[in-house]
Amino acid sequence: MQPTLVILAAGMGSRYGGLKQLDEIGPNGEAIIDYSLYDAIRAGFGKVVFIIRKDFEAAFKARFDQKLKGKIEVEYVFQDLNDLPEGYKVPEGREKPWGTGHAIRAAREAVQTPFAAINADDFYGAEAYAACADFLNTLATSDWYCMVGYRLDKTLSEHGSVSRGLCRTNTEGNLVDIDELTKISNTPSGIVYERDEQQFPLKADDLVSMNFWGFHPSLFQHLEAGFVEFLKEKGQELKSEFFIPMHVGNLVKAGKTKVKVLSSAASWFGVTYQEDKPLVIERVKALISKGDYPEILW
Repeated sequence: MQPTLVILAAGMGSRYGGLKQLDEIGPNGEAIIDYSLYDAIRAGFGKVVFIIRKDFEAAFKARFDQKLKGKIEVEYVFQDLNDLPEGYKVPEGREKPWGTGHAIRAAREAVQTPFAAINADDFYGAEAYAACADFLNTLATSDWYCMVGYRLDKTLSEHGSVSRGLCRTNTEGNLVDIDELTKISNTPSGIVYERDEQQFPLKADDLVSMNFWGFHPSLFQHLEAGFVEFLKEKGQELKSEFFIPMHVGNLVKAGKTKVKVLSSAASWFGVTYQEDKPLVIERVKALISKGDYPEILW
């Protein structure tokens, strides 16, 4: 059975300003998500599940239903603030979604095979999809997951700080710990992150997660239990988020799963800020010139 691709596309892109998931960066109006789908299809994924907000549905269906027909099975699920385990409710005044872990949980009824989960607005490169598909087809089990890792210095923006999951691995290349760092930036003295109004150094070749994961469907049981624990602790906060990297890190530390870190030679790039867009357009042009992608994608 072919693996499934789950695309997290419910966010608005507050720093970017608008629905960047569908912003055009290719020569014929392609979005980054188009290139992700193209790479996934040629890597052998058989189904895509878009996790979106209900009010995005018409735009996504108009954009993808026809072009993907006959190429890959398509399903849409909705991340809803009120989609909570029994006995819990949204605290008064909360408007922010519950984070990437909650988003993936929304696909629990739509996914029956080993699956990859990615961000809609990140360009991961064809090698990443091929490596993940190979793992999902041959190695993924209920306690054996994977993630694609990238060098930190290849994932920064020139136009503002970013958040990244800093990974620590053992001698077998398995994930030991993942620390969700925010406010990472490249300064004249090197790469740093900020915490509690202090700056701490990072290395250029530190391995980070860009939220490209490979999972067995067993993840959904872990997510349910983890989300309940999260809600017990932080469910009354108005902006707290249930991050998938932190949850996977907790599963690893608890011995409930192993996570193989797949190194990718591909270059990651994305549009965290509007100012990133021209560089992304140029990088896509360069990949087309090299023959990595056709000029007309679909």
